[in-house]
Amino acid sequence: MTFISYAQNFEDIRLWRALQQVENGFYLDVGANHPTDDSVTRAFYDHGWQGINIEPVQAYYAALCQERPRDINLQCVAGDNADSLTFYTIADTGLSTVEPNVAQQHRDAGMDVRTQTVQSRTLASICEEHVQDRPIHFLKIDVEGHEETVLRGMDFSRWRPWIILIETPWARDQAWEALVTGAGYQSILFDGINTYYLAEEHLALKPAFDIPPCNLDGFQLRKGHPFSHPLDDTDAQLTAALQRAEQAEAQLHAIQNSRTWRALQKLRNVLHRT
Repeated sequence: MTFISYAQNFEDIRLWRALQQVENGFYLDVGANHPTDDSVTRAFYDHGWQGINIEPVQAYYAALCQERPRDINLQCVAGDNADSLTFYTIADTGLSTVEPNVAQQHRDAGMDVRTQTVQSRTLASICEEHVQDRPIHFLKIDVEGHEETVLRGMDFSRWRPWIILIETPWARDQAWEALVTGAGYQSILFDGINTYYLAEEHLALKPAFDIPPCNLDGFQLRKGHPFSHPLDDTDAQLTAALQRAEQAEAQLHAIQNSRTWRALQKLRNVLHRT
């Protein structure tokens, strides 16, 4: 089965290189967003994996429920306690956040920022309910400035994701990083958008991250991927051509069944005999 990459920065290819030998693996996706577009977990789901998707935005949560029936989909935010929080939604983006300063930056940039109240849960409570003793093969966190609070709500002494990747655009060094490295993880890669960490007991996976994704990984980009050639115009042209062909075939069929056509056929037969 060809590996189709959906993630925005080839995260799924890097993870698959390290974890492709795992059958029926398990992921924890905090800030899952859309179930397909830019999804780090979609390719794994297609290969039989399942996991937990945490997504507070109603439209994305509904799409996850529809497209990921094997997954556990939770409409909440991850935090350091159980509480009700103000959530700042920016429709049709991956920029929604619980951080008011981040939301204000988006307002200043002219974006339409709306508020809603969402429930917060700790990752530890979610794992207690849904993970229990199964291994978590990777934990992905994309929470637009809310990273420290998410990490404080996780018990890394009990649940040990093999790999953690946290979106940290343009800035690898973060104040919260000690919460990860102090829990027995090593920072192994910064790809420009995400920082990757390996559990010390799984450092044997590090060589899988030593080189960037390449042709030898045998992957294809999903249709419409930002790094792929745009196909929308080609698809539209092909659809229009097929419609024209169908119309021409229908017109030809109508002509062949007309009285004039039958009369011409009779005349042709008479002329052919003479």
